[in-house]
Amino acid sequence: MVGLGIVLMVSALYGSYGMAGRVSAVFVVVQAVCSPQLAKLVDRYGQARVMRPSLAVACVGLTALVVAAVQHAPETVLYLAAGVSGATMGSIGALVRARWSGTLTTPAEMHTAYSLESALDELTFIGGPVIATFLATGVTPWSALVVPIVAVLVGGYWFLSQRETEPPATGRPPRRTGEPMLSGALLVLLVIFLATGVVFGGIDVAVVAFTEAHGAPATAGLVLAAVALGSLIAALTYGARPWTSPLWLRLIGGTALLAVGTAALLAAGSIPVLAAVGFLAGFAIAPTIVNGNSFVQLIVPPRRTTEGFTWLSAAIGIGVSLGASVSGTVIDLHGARAGFAVVAAPGARRGSARSARTAAAAAAALLVCLAAVPALRRAAERRPTLDEATA
Repeated sequence: MVGLGIVLMVSALYGSYGMAGRVSAVFVVVQAVCSPQLAKLVDRYGQARVMRPSLAVACVGLTALVVAAVQHAPETVLYLAAGVSGATMGSIGALVRARWSGTLTTPAEMHTAYSLESALDELTFIGGPVIATFLATGVTPWSALVVPIVAVLVGGYWFLSQRETEPPATGRPPRRTGEPMLSGALLVLLVIFLATGVVFGGIDVAVVAFTEAHGAPATAGLVLAAVALGSLIAALTYGARPWTSPLWLRLIGGTALLAVGTAALLAAGSIPVLAAVGFLAGFAIAPTIVNGNSFVQLIVPPRRTTEGFTWLSAAIGIGVSLGASVSGTVIDLHGARAGFAVVAAPGARRGSARSARTAAAAAAALLVCLAAVPALRRAAERRPTLDEATA
């Protein structure tokens, strides 16, 4: 809700989608850059010890952002508040997945757990945009950020109070091993997740602008919820059974579906059609994320699991900020429909020439995935057992 809430609040109070995208981008970029550093501290000192004070600062930063926007403070002040909250928010999803990896012992259990985790994530992506849009358009523009602040305080501290599943702290810096943290396979995953994040960020801003241009801004949350619903169904279906096909092949398949689905967004001419196309495109999201998280188990040193998951979250976060910023700028210059060109495959007929040049995010993820097949196959073939990873 935070990224979308910032876009809704700033665009309503300042009248600029470009500025809204930039402020949201500051939050997401700073979060993406700082989250892996927080994750290193988490692996060393423990989740609760590091994240309890960090989440408190994040909530103070979000509150300051709301106050600054309501007072129409200069844009730089919004950047500062967004940066403080982003720097200390961390990645709760990475903390959760690190607990799964330390609790379960077989690949089949891990596949099911990651799929369930993605499904639960999608529930928040279904409800979050609807709540944020309703509050921002029906109550006050800044009220969309109140719920995330409360959610972080209540849910975050409740989660950190669960000590039985908390991974043990190493108590020392990560030891030097023959395998570096950023291996070739992990770099490939980071590029793929970066491009996927561009898709997410661009869709958020483009949908808000598209629905407003069609005279129904309150439906933006419903459209985004339709995308998340498709991903939720895919997560439940994908995780309901074990798969015998190679993990690298499933990653390529999900990325290909994502490229096709986002390209179809450019053809939408009405809000109902956009919601239907977004729903179908959402089916490619969860499997791609699940497969990427599964690869982390294979390529990250065991004592740095939280950091590994956080790097993927950081890549998506940076991509989201790029997508939101570029999409907002393109929308200001060329209209609502052009925003979808940022996330779709190149070569689409609609949209301006400038936006078409930026329309390679989903297609780039697929191309990188195809080019990196040898590295991904090698990573899967030298797969360690989960018992060794959790020892």
